[in-house]
Amino acid sequence: MTILEQYFGLAGKTVLVTGGGRGIGESIAEGFVKAGAKVYICSRKPETCAATAERLSAFGTCIALPVPGDISSAEGRAAIVAEMTSRESSLDVLINNAGALWAAPLAEYPESGWDKVFDLNVKGLFFLIRDLVPLLEAAATRETPARIINIGSIDGFHIPKHETYAYSSSKAASHQLSIHLADQLAGRNITVNVIAPGMFPSKMMQGTLDRVGEDKVTEKVPMRRLTGPDDMAGTAMFLASHAASYITGVVLPVDGGTATTL
Repeated sequence: MTILEQYFGLAGKTVLVTGGGRGIGESIAEGFVKAGAKVYICSRKPETCAATAERLSAFGTCIALPVPGDISSAEGRAAIVAEMTSRESSLDVLINNAGALWAAPLAEYPESGWDKVFDLNVKGLFFLIRDLVPLLEAAATRETPARIINIGSIDGFHIPKHETYAYSSSKAASHQLSIHLADQLAGRNITVNVIAPGMFPSKMMQGTLDRVGEDKVTEKVPMRRLTGPDDMAGTAMFLASHAASYITGVVLPVDGGTATTL
């Protein structure tokens, strides 16, 4: 085993990525697959996950769960947990990437939009973790803890200019929830950390990019570019590696300095 494999190797790990069919989740799943992990992906659209899994299977093992992975509902979470439990006796890494956003002027902001965002970004996050802890604990040891990596946002501590009230509030809540869980689960050999990306060229952001252009969008980013797929995959892979086995309760911005230097 080389020193790089010792500290950063992920071969043989079992990983679940929610919202893994596209965007950030797809990027993270690809990184783990290429590193030799067995990666399961799920989302609300099983057909999207199936297509992504087929593509990523050219690089290693990627399996799309054949159920609608709607984490905002008890039924959706139960289906994911049942699938994972039937397939695996343990889970090394859980990456909670699935999320929702709703934007509307303050006077028109609908309660249904608020509920949709919080049901997925906070409530669903918590209860999926709760129900997968037994699988994570089965993989965990003191020297090699299991990992929970939640995808937050710099909007959880950096005030956005758009009227995305539920989104920014939900991400702040998910950051605090993650830190709370990190404290509770440390004794069970499970770490909990957050990656807080900046602007990522996702489907949610594509309209803004098309309307004003990437140069305008990134003019206030100190490093003058968007958060890229490799940035997200590399950070998640580090947090899942042996090198990060003593790191927990951290909210790590991956944003080119936007939230911490402006």
